[in-house]
Amino acid sequence: MSIIIKQAPISEKDMIAEAEKALADISRVREGVGRVIFGQESVVERTLVALLAGGHALLVGVPGLAKTKLVETLGIVLGMDARRIQFTPDLMPSDILGSEVMEQDELGKRSFRFIPGPIFAQLLMADEINRASPRTQSALLQSMQEYHVTVAGERHDLPSPFHVLATQNPLEQEGTYPLPEAQLDRFLMQIDILYPELEAERRILLETTGTEDARAQNVLTPERLKEIQHLIRRMPVPESVVEAILALVRSARPGQENAETDKHVAWGPGPRASQALTLCARARALYDGRLAPSIDDIKALAEPVLQHRMALTFAARAEGMSVRDVVARLVKGI
Repeated sequence: MSIIIKQAPISEKDMIAEAEKALADISRVREGVGRVIFGQESVVERTLVALLAGGHALLVGVPGLAKTKLVETLGIVLGMDARRIQFTPDLMPSDILGSEVMEQDELGKRSFRFIPGPIFAQLLMADEINRASPRTQSALLQSMQEYHVTVAGERHDLPSPFHVLATQNPLEQEGTYPLPEAQLDRFLMQIDILYPELEAERRILLETTGTEDARAQNVLTPERLKEIQHLIRRMPVPESVVEAILALVRSARPGQENAETDKHVAWGPGPRASQALTLCARARALYDGRLAPSIDDIKALAEPVLQHRMALTFAARAEGMSVRDVVARLVKGI
């Protein structure tokens, strides 16, 4: 007979105390990242929100916009074991998961030993993820969703926490394998990285071409990050925010009596998008020092959460529309 022990609900006073402590930690993380990454405040915010919410993020931008630098910096600041995999068309699943090798002891007895691959890290940077073959992408997909890998029929659990920050170049498409919709859906957010503002680029120019580069410093531990992630999942969500999430996600699906969506959207987001919006809204609220998310959080996160979970019709693409245009119109309706 199994005994189920229910956790006592946390009091409002204790929740506030935990939130204030978490806010102080998040502030130190933001400051630590800001010493190395200049400008790109929105990108840093969304990436940290994805990590605080316990998910993965897809970073999309042209080369030279500090995508790799951002991931390296986050690994140091958060105290996580970070590793990088450069994806190429000839990369095999065993190159990232690991493989079994045969060993022989002193008595001549032979046995297999599993050698873990680079995926056994707490923060994995999958650089140019769309250059890997579908076979290798599917191996990564299992780890992103189930947090373990299977090699030779044996299950091997990944470290905790485990996060994937993947990068993708939107310009170079020759010799690439577009990510399947099932894998795109596993990313909590797609974060578009644009060119920096003038003053941010001026600071980059002056501070990165001298004899000394700014170095990131560790300010948090993976265990503390997991505590903050657990706190975020316990944050209350107002009923109005829940209704706004449901209205937005459902309005992005064809066949829901929305003429604009029926005309422009081929297929829309599933329930995982609603889950992602809820978690990210909680994380963004705490990131801003609030104890509960608001509808403004939903509006701010709608594009990065929904854009990779939707596809336009041929007619909409022919008219020059983008998924961002459709999401922007839907956001106005909530």
